[in-house]
Amino acid sequence: MAATTTMIHNSRAGRRQAMRRIRPRRSPAIPLLLLAWAGAAGVVWLWWGNTPYIQPTTAGWLTAAGRITGLLGGYAIALVVLQMARVPALERRVGSDRVARWHAMSGRYAVSLVVVHVALILWGYSEQSGQPIVQQSVSVVLDYPRMIEATAGTVLLLVIGFVSAGALRRRLRYETWYYVHLLTYAAVYLTFWHQLATGAEFAGSATARGIWYALYGSVTGLVLWYRVLVPVRLNMRHRMRVAETVEEAPGVVSVLITGRRLHRLGAEPGHFFRWRFLAPGLRWSANPYSLSAPPRPDLLRITVKAVGGHSSALASLEPGTRVWAEGPYGAMTASRRRGGKVLLLAGGAGITPLRALFETLPAAPGDLTLLYRARSRQDLALWAELEEIAADRGARLVYAVNGPDGARPEITAQGLRRMLPDIDRHDVYLCGPPGLAEESYSALREAGVPERRIHHESFEM
Repeated sequence: MAATTTMIHNSRAGRRQAMRRIRPRRSPAIPLLLLAWAGAAGVVWLWWGNTPYIQPTTAGWLTAAGRITGLLGGYAIALVVLQMARVPALERRVGSDRVARWHAMSGRYAVSLVVVHVALILWGYSEQSGQPIVQQSVSVVLDYPRMIEATAGTVLLLVIGFVSAGALRRRLRYETWYYVHLLTYAAVYLTFWHQLATGAEFAGSATARGIWYALYGSVTGLVLWYRVLVPVRLNMRHRMRVAETVEEAPGVVSVLITGRRLHRLGAEPGHFFRWRFLAPGLRWSANPYSLSAPPRPDLLRITVKAVGGHSSALASLEPGTRVWAEGPYGAMTASRRRGGKVLLLAGGAGITPLRALFETLPAAPGDLTLLYRARSRQDLALWAELEEIAADRGARLVYAVNGPDGARPEITAQGLRRMLPDIDRHDVYLCGPPGLAEESYSALREAGVPERRIHHESFEM
C-alpha cells in the first residue's frame, strides 16, 4: 500500500507527461449559446414562412400562438436531450456543471412551452368549434393522429419536470431521480411523431420535415454514441478493477484503480469520471468523483469523503472488483489558466482535483499556492502528499482549520490580500462545498480577482 501511494505522487515522469498535454483553450460557451438562439430564430422563421395569414379572431390568434409555442417546445426538447448526451466538447470545455445548468434551464423552458402549447391549442380549437374545452380535449386526444402517444409523452414530461423541481429533487435519492430522469427519452419518442403528423409547418413541406428529422436524428445519434457506445468501448478496452483502498483521514478513503492502457483515456488532472463499482449495493449507481492524482498508464486514483450511502460503501470495496467508468469529464484543468501565478483554494473533499493540479500545474517556484480549508487538522486528507509536493516544487501550502472552540476561520478579501498581495494577478481554482465556494468567490472578487480568472466547477449534480 505505501509503495503504491508513493508511486502515485512521486511520479515525476507522470507529472511531465501531464504538463505536456496542457494547451490553453477558450471556452466555446458564448458561440454555442448564440448558435442555440440562432436555431430558435430559425424555428420562428419556419412558423412565419408557413403562416401567410392569421384569422383576426380569438380562435385564430390562439391557434397561431399555440403553433409557435409547440414548435419552440419541440426545439427546446431537442436541446434538452443534446445536453444529456455528454458530448466531450461540452463536458470538457464548457464544463459539466454549466452544461447541467443549461440542461435544467432548457428543461424548464421546454416543459413551460409544451404546457402553454397544449393550453392555447385546445382553447383555440374550442373557440373555433364552439365545444366546451373538456369535450374538445377528449376529441383531440382520441381523433387526431398520434395524439394518444403525444398525451402520454406530455404526461411523462410533466412528471419528470415535477420530480426535478429543486425542493423535491433534494428530498429524493440520487438514484431515484436519475432513473426517473431517463424517462425523458421515452417522452421525446412519444411526442416526436405527433409533431410531424399534425404540425401545419410539416404537413406540406418536405424540407421542413427533413430539417426536423435531421435535428432529432443528430441528437439521437449523439446520445447513442456518447452515452452507450463510447462507454462500452472504453470499459471493454481498459478493463478497470479496484486494486486497493486506502484510508486517508477519518471518513476519507482513496480507491486505486488499475487497468490496461489508461493513458489512452485522455484524462488530465482536474478531470472526473462517473464511476460504477460492480459490487453488491453499488452496481446500480454511477457517481462523479475526481482524480486525486495525475493519471498513470496503469493506475488511477480517486479520493472520496463519506457523505452518503454510496461514498461510505467505497471503503469496503474488495480488490479485484470490476469498475465501469464514463469520462473523462470536467473543464477545471490546467488549460483554463490565463497567467503564470496560481492559487488553489480547496475545502473538504474539494481537495481531490486540486491535489492533482497541485502536482502538475506548470508554475515557477513561489508562483503556486494551495489554501486548504477543513474542520480540523485530522480532516486534512492527503496532507503528507501535499507537503512533499510543496517541498519538491517550491510551492506554498497553507491550511485553515477551526479553532479549539470550534470557531470557523472566514476567508476574506483582506486575509487573501495579506497572504498574496498580488492576488489580483493570480488564476484561482476553487473547489469545495457550496457554502465555502460562495464565500470564497465573493472574497476573491472583492480582493480584485477578475471573474475570468476564477475557475470553479460544482459537482452538485
